[in-house]
Amino acid sequence: MIPEKLKPNGRQWWIIGIISGIGLAAYMILIPWDITGLLSHSHPARTYAEALRRVKVMRADEPQGMNPACRLQLMTHDKKMPRAIILVHGYTSCPRQFHRLGRKLYDLGYNVLIAPLPHHGLADRMTEAHAKLRAEEMVTYADDTVDIAQGLGRQVVMMGLSAGGVITAWAAQNRSDIKLAVIISPSFGFKKIPSLLTAAAMNIHMLLPDSFIWKDQVLREKVLPRYDYPRYSMHALAQILRLGFATQAAARRAPPTAGRIVVVTNANDNTVNNALTMDLVKSWQARSANVTTYEFAADLNLGHDLIDPNQPNQKIDIVYPRLIDLLKL
Repeated sequence: MIPEKLKPNGRQWWIIGIISGIGLAAYMILIPWDITGLLSHSHPARTYAEALRRVKVMRADEPQGMNPACRLQLMTHDKKMPRAIILVHGYTSCPRQFHRLGRKLYDLGYNVLIAPLPHHGLADRMTEAHAKLRAEEMVTYADDTVDIAQGLGRQVVMMGLSAGGVITAWAAQNRSDIKLAVIISPSFGFKKIPSLLTAAAMNIHMLLPDSFIWKDQVLREKVLPRYDYPRYSMHALAQILRLGFATQAAARRAPPTAGRIVVVTNANDNTVNNALTMDLVKSWQARSANVTTYEFAADLNLGHDLIDPNQPNQKIDIVYPRLIDLLKL
């Protein structure tokens, strides 16, 4: 029993109610919203010919106004090879980002598939189409490309950078027909946002009207490369985080289904939050997954996009051989 003199009066109950409400609201905003239902629906191609038919359909579905350099790229040896690789570019970029690395892998005997992400690769760099990007579309993209790759190679490898890294992580969690997943600098969070506030930032931006921010406030639309969109959509970034949170939640419940996973980080990366990437790695390792890590040293001074040879200050002579070495099974 609470002594009568210690019982809150009416005004105190109001204060307690307001504080409790604020606390509950703060707790709810820190929990990622709407991350269920991002499930895999696989329909693997059974033959090389079927894979080619699906590539033809995917090309036909590309929107009008594509930059020719950004259309789907298929580098094939005209038959099913021992290994096929899917290369997944980052948000605002396009397949051209991975073209040179793709050629090297083709020369090593891979069949190579590089498909544009939804709403990417348009010749109009100032388009706002990429603001429509949804986590559901990225899931479908992952399933479709892995399905095609099953007809291109007896073993399937998937490699993705940044948003492509998040998509590859989701696929590693959900697709048991991936032999090896290589996840490079995935954008599970961003350096400028504290880890604890990442979900809140995502939730808030999904509620707010969309806004666009320049990658470079000085160069603006003149920023290079010229096939890359010069602005970020806050809605699109929130959707990439949403897919990342869905992957992290799934990893806390069950081990990944891919055969092996390699997670690559860049100690000099000023864009993404490497700590959140390592949280996912720890979840996988706790479930005895076959996952290893590799970090490019800070003194290499690599930028976030360490793949595209057309980005400033590239060191692909260092990066590409190391990534190729990491592909060894």
